Amino acid sequence: MRKKKIYRRVLFSLFLINVAAIIFLGIYYIEKNIPDEIKILKDRQEIFDFNMPLKGNIETEHIGVISVNDTRVPSNQIHIDLSEPFTLQSSQTGRFNINLKLFGIFNFKKISLDVIDTVELIPCGIPIGISVETDGILVLGNNRITGADGLNYEPAHNKLKSGDYIISINDKKVMHKEELIEEIQNSQGKDIKLQVRRNGEIISVSVTPVKTINGDYKIGTWIRDDTQGIGTLTFISTNGYFGALGHGITDIDTGVLMEINNGLIYDADIISIVKGKEGEPGELIGMIKQGERHKIGYITDNTHQGIFGTVNRKYKFDKDFQPLKIGLKQEIKVGKAYIRCMVEGEIKDYEIEIQKVDMSNSNHSKGLVIKITDQRLLNATGGIVQGMSGSPIIQNNKIIGAVTHVFIQDSTKGYGTFIENMVNKLE
Repeated sequence: MRKKKIYRRVLFSLFLINVAAIIFLGIYYIEKNIPDEIKILKDRQEIFDFNMPLKGNIETEHIGVISVNDTRVPSNQIHIDLSEPFTLQSSQTGRFNINLKLFGIFNFKKISLDVIDTVELIPCGIPIGISVETDGILVLGNNRITGADGLNYEPAHNKLKSGDYIISINDKKVMHKEELIEEIQNSQGKDIKLQVRRNGEIISVSVTPVKTINGDYKIGTWIRDDTQGIGTLTFISTNGYFGALGHGITDIDTGVLMEINNGLIYDADIISIVKGKEGEPGELIGMIKQGERHKIGYITDNTHQGIFGTVNRKYKFDKDFQPLKIGLKQEIKVGKAYIRCMVEGEIKDYEIEIQKVDMSNSNHSKGLVIKITDQRLLNATGGIVQGMSGSPIIQNNKIIGAVTHVFIQDSTKGYGTFIENMVNKLE
């Protein structure tokens, strides 16, 4: 009898575990398929079909601005049922909140509804040279140094951290690593006061430089103040702004998004291509054509969605390129699309297959999974290679995204970001 009770308890416990697992997986599935943000264009009807057991209320004080299923609801609480297809349309730009409830009962999440004006962008696909200076001097890490007495020291240990930005030394602002090194030498081993920006907060630290066997003074810190590289220009807007890369510029050693003070983009020539293969991403090797007449624009922002800035008025873009309307993520279909890039000496559109669309947008730079299917591009590069980040993705004559990453184990596949993520930075 006792064994039967134990057996029943075990079965009941397993039953509860299975129920909990099913509920958890169900909620996870819903979460993955419901975006945190929905964009629609002003005065254009958008169709949605989530097929999820959710109901929502759209909060707005503007009566009659938003219509659901072609019906304007004269209320500040507009109801939608996500278990069935529905349409949304707005006569006014702005941001609204949608409160979602599971089965119409349990509070689930709040998402934003952004109504934006129609946007047209010129998809580019040209290689660019990127040159940026950090906003302060970036700390890469600390190391031991051998002093003149033969002993090992770590003067910056637990004082400076990887990802810190040194902005002044002894109350003197420094922008370049040479300035910092000179001030450390001038200290002659006396304590120096460093102002450091760490996670957006300004702190002060005191470090005592150590005299080395060569007579130099050091604090045992690896630093960087600028970086250069090759990428792809995604678009130029009709009002003179640009977006590129589709992901931010991160420090190669720390992986941290670099905080930049200023930067420039230039024309670049691709001089060779290292083809991608399993386990080894390929690379576009280029030459940055630095000089005033090759300057394309000025970088103002380095974000997780790419780099952005203004186009140099002297820069003349190819007159054959025409602006395209943007395609929002709900318009993107699994299937044929194109990427635009310049790997064979001229800009061409290459066929790809969109294999997955992640509406949740949990990772802003990996909303799309794409596969290169165009044999011309496969012959030239082996697939997606470093330097192609930012290549615009076009479907149904609309710019819908940009290439961001390659699959290390399969260079024919990679990720892309939604163009609406990049447009966020232009608003």
